[in-house]
Amino acid sequence: MRRRFVLALWQQLRILWPILSGVLLAMAGCGLLVGRIEGWRLDESMYFTFVTGLTIGYGDFVPTHLSARVLAMAIGFSGIVLTGLVAAVSVQALRATETLYPEQE
Repeated sequence: MRRRFVLALWQQLRILWPILSGVLLAMAGCGLLVGRIEGWRLDESMYFTFVTGLTIGYGDFVPTHLSARVLAMAIGFSGIVLTGLVAAVSVQALRATETLYPEQE
């Protein structure tokens, strides 16, 4: 069953990969811009993007400029979209696994 799920998940990811990669690139681009505006290093910018995109927001890096805050909001909303897409792909893979290979009683 696990192997069937992984195969179905792989099929779903192949279909949605352009969308997922676009969202990831948009998030990374916004994170680099925030880092540039705030004067952060590359690793700090990507860390901020990861933490903000997952809507964790530890608060150890906080943008102070208005434009950086707007970009941080875009990162947050993109992270919500990305999380929703990943959840939807997983659910669809589970459904495909169940539909294609129903359990025998």
